[in-house]
Amino acid sequence: MATTPKRPPLSPRAVVLITLIVGVALPGALFALILVLSAATKPLVVEALIRKFAEVDPATWPYTTLVSWGSVVVLALILLTFGAVISGMTVWWEMRVSARMQSRIGYNRAGAAGFFQWIADAVKLLFKEDLIPAEADRMLFRVAPYFVMTGFALTFVALPFGESLIAADLNVGIFYLVSVTALVVVGILLAGWSSNSKWALFGGMRSAAQVVSYEIPAGLATMVPILMAGTLSMQGIVRAQGAWPWQWFVFTNPAATVAFAVFFIAQLAEGNRTPFDLPEAESELVAGYLSEYSGFRFAIYFLVEFGNLWVMGAIAATLFLGGWQIPGVGPEVYAAAKGAGALPAPGWWGLQALSMVVMVVKTLVVLNLIVWVRWTLPRIRIDQMMTLCWKYLVPVAFVTFVFTLLWQVLVARQPALSTISGWVMFAGFVVVTLLFARQTRANIAAAGDHVDMTNW
Repeated sequence: MATTPKRPPLSPRAVVLITLIVGVALPGALFALILVLSAATKPLVVEALIRKFAEVDPATWPYTTLVSWGSVVVLALILLTFGAVISGMTVWWEMRVSARMQSRIGYNRAGAAGFFQWIADAVKLLFKEDLIPAEADRMLFRVAPYFVMTGFALTFVALPFGESLIAADLNVGIFYLVSVTALVVVGILLAGWSSNSKWALFGGMRSAAQVVSYEIPAGLATMVPILMAGTLSMQGIVRAQGAWPWQWFVFTNPAATVAFAVFFIAQLAEGNRTPFDLPEAESELVAGYLSEYSGFRFAIYFLVEFGNLWVMGAIAATLFLGGWQIPGVGPEVYAAAKGAGALPAPGWWGLQALSMVVMVVKTLVVLNLIVWVRWTLPRIRIDQMMTLCWKYLVPVAFVTFVFTLLWQVLVARQPALSTISGWVMFAGFVVVTLLFARQTRANIAAAGDHVDMTNW
């Protein structure tokens, strides 16, 4: 009987090359599409494109509205795809980092450094059997993941990627983000209730208590940059900050530094990240509200949990870290580069791409900090979690709010004092960072001055 000859395996060099192509080209293509479509979906640009390519008057052309809506739908699909891809890549990165921190190998099979493992997991989950418990509320059980996915996807509407790269620059942008993320809590509660399992119900109730509680210090901390900027617009908050680090809100106001820490901790709790991952504590609740889910529906929860890392990083970078601001590039530079025509000049696109790079770098720095915290700190108890929120974070956040009110009246109106404050606090941050780096180096030396990176 004839047998089919086995295909020879790819060479290591070919595997590395394919991995680099996918790992760079895929997110690069998505960022490029976001760059183009974010600007191209603006009404004035759509009208200019219609005049140029269709050679008709957009005001009288019957398909103008259809083209506008179509471009918005395409942008929405690209943003949703970006959320899914960045979620999968974050899974891979976190597994590699956690393996390094725990001195184990980690992902290393599918693709170079195991990069294709997240794609393999996604395909596996898509084709796994979708099981529904016999006693579960079938309708709510099926619908719950889509509440979570909707809450996650809608956040990208008001998240800025660059100076003009935002789907909708709402004048209540931060309020909108706080509102739509509540859908995630609804989805988790429905998952716990509809599963008809006490472990899933415990996980859902924990999540409700956790998110509702930590939204209060998060909201109070968010008020600090809002007061300093005088607007709820995400782009407005970024533009109210300077491009240099000592001009960011986190350094110009002592209360903003504390508010950033409070906001970061509250975001970890709202995102169910360690040390606050109690709603899905495997050692206590099997897997919490996810206990009865499998296949594609489980994949949605998994996608949102890791995709939220990008959202958390982007919001923190926008509110406290200057967002997409490019050093030395002010509003007049963007206006001059754009030109007088309805369609932006090539130089403007270059500035937009550069602002996107700045925003991505800041978001990834915060994302890596979140990953670092997860694999450093142990999970705390439920009573400790609630105590931290109500006895410490809420009072501290309220103090930062009141302090900022006084700061805006007494100090912010004097630019010299704000500049001095920014320089002093940034210098303190640099000193602390250098001391931390020196201590880290000393710890490595005490362990034998050997860092094994062979599994990378």
